[in-house]
Amino acid sequence: MFTGNREFNEIYEQYKNLVLKAAYMYSGDNSDVAEDITQDTFLKLYVNFEELKRGNIPSWLFTTAKNEALNFRKKSQREILVGEQEEMEHSLPTCESAEENYLKNERKEDNGRLHEKIFSELLVKNRRWHDAILLVYYMDIPQAKAAEMLGMRTQALHTMLHRAKKWIRKKYGVEYEEMNRKE
Repeated sequence: MFTGNREFNEIYEQYKNLVLKAAYMYSGDNSDVAEDITQDTFLKLYVNFEELKRGNIPSWLFTTAKNEALNFRKKSQREILVGEQEEMEHSLPTCESAEENYLKNERKEDNGRLHEKIFSELLVKNRRWHDAILLVYYMDIPQAKAAEMLGMRTQALHTMLHRAKKWIRKKYGVEYEEMNRKE
């Protein structure tokens, strides 16, 4: 995606993989959908480019891609056709009972809600911690690259990640342990 705007083109080249990975991760590992979401995200960036603060662009891109992907998943879950639903029911593993399947799905949803809660409260607590955790642990970006993207030294990023994880363990450690004990 190249436009006449050199700054936009540089941002696109720098963050296209980050946006694609976020879209892929939140869309349910669907590469075609992730590519469409990536394209839509950068189109929205292009339209709103002049109004955005340049320091917020990585977070804006990730959040936009994530929200687009989650909206896609929500919409696609509502569009399951009757025939597809019957096919899905027949393809369920026979070794697990309906109760075991239900409990497994409930644990997975509880775990997802806890992660979302931790992540949103981390954003409120310290936006830099949030961005560091997002880049390193959710997006699997190497720490040296993440430090560069955040405009800091690698050692400072290590310290920031350590403090963020310590805060998460202190605030949510018991809840997390309890949830995993149920498994």
